[in-house]
Amino acid sequence: MGYEDTKADANETMRHLDNKAKETWRKADGNESLSDKVADLGDDVRDTVGDAGDEIRRHSDDLDTRPR
Repeated sequence: MGYEDTKADANETMRHLDNKAKETWRKADGNESLSDKVADLGDDVRDTVGDAGDEIRRHSDDLDTRPR
């Protein structure tokens, strides 16, 4: 596990913790409105895209065919 893997894992963890904190805050008033649900969905989509980007970055060295 190299630096990029560690960095990607840390980014994923922070994204998910941030998302969970936002969801908890939106539910704090005891009423989850439609706008809260839409915001949660947007957060989930951003997390998924970010995680996919981390995975692409993580494996991009495998695609590099240039001699080293």
